[in-house]
Amino acid sequence: MRLLDAYIGRTVFVAILMVLVLLLGLDFVLGMVAELRRLKLDYQVPEMLIYLLMKMPQRTYDYLPFASLIGCLVGVGSLATHSELVVMRAAGVSLWRIVWAVFKPMLLLVMIGTAIGEYVMPYTEHLADSERALQRAGHQDSILQQAGVWHREGDEFQYFNVVEPNGVLHGVSRFRFDENFRLLESSYAKRAISQGDHWILEDVQVSRLEEQRMVSEHSQTLRWDTGLTTDALNIISVSPEDLSIRGLYAYVNYLERQGLDASEQELEMWKKLMQPLGIIALIVIGVSFVFGPLRSVTMGQRVFIGVLFGFGFKIFQDLLSPASMVFGFSPALAVAAPILLCLLLGWWLLRGAA
Repeated sequence: MRLLDAYIGRTVFVAILMVLVLLLGLDFVLGMVAELRRLKLDYQVPEMLIYLLMKMPQRTYDYLPFASLIGCLVGVGSLATHSELVVMRAAGVSLWRIVWAVFKPMLLLVMIGTAIGEYVMPYTEHLADSERALQRAGHQDSILQQAGVWHREGDEFQYFNVVEPNGVLHGVSRFRFDENFRLLESSYAKRAISQGDHWILEDVQVSRLEEQRMVSEHSQTLRWDTGLTTDALNIISVSPEDLSIRGLYAYVNYLERQGLDASEQELEMWKKLMQPLGIIALIVIGVSFVFGPLRSVTMGQRVFIGVLFGFGFKIFQDLLSPASMVFGFSPALAVAAPILLCLLLGWWLLRGAA
């Protein structure tokens, strides 16, 4: 029986890996076509290829649920096409035993996906985006604005053109206001370097409003005492979907302390928490389809229906997610509802097949 479990698991596991590699390869080619139009200054073909490779962990994490569904349909479907499932059932192997044999290697995939999302993707995404912004700007002052990050600390608003993971800021703009939100002081520093408990600003231009005149000062270096740490910057400078669960939890707490809305970050945190359960739900659907309505159809039809179902699942999730913020119901419910529906549908189909 162990040999049978290993055979079923290996067949499905290889099918999922093949689908995942195919999706990543297609994404890489499309990304390369899109990036070729953005070549500029120090950002040329070698830098573009490095950038796309650094985006692969994030793509792998995003495609894993979809690849699991299609790969499960292909793997289990190939066993059905060659009548191997019929032989197993005739030999007395129960349906639930076959389902468990499919699930065992999937647990490894779930753990790999979780590890990528927690420990690899946040760092590579931050590094890829910050390096590309610097390269496309040619390390000049006019760093691309779409890479920037806004931050509020008390009565001061801050904007950073580029945040590097190693504790270096480029293009630091600071605006200090009074209690009536009248501008008191603005400053711009070409660069800021973390020194642990404070920052050193380089090439600083400060402008102050004093009564009826403006006073400007220039300093080569200036000490900046702030509660903003490198770890906090590495969180707020990355898109919520690219953060780890730990990073999102810290981000939600940070926004709540600042009195800001954290619903988007909380929603993304629930998505990541429930992604392993989502992968399991899609695998249940894939197995139940092969044993149920898709038992006698061709492989092409299985893949086509799997793609349609995968897109439908994604669209349903994407519609419920913003609806939770608009109508004020729990983001956990918005994320869990499609997953629970998949599990119930799969269980119902498998129960009928058994």
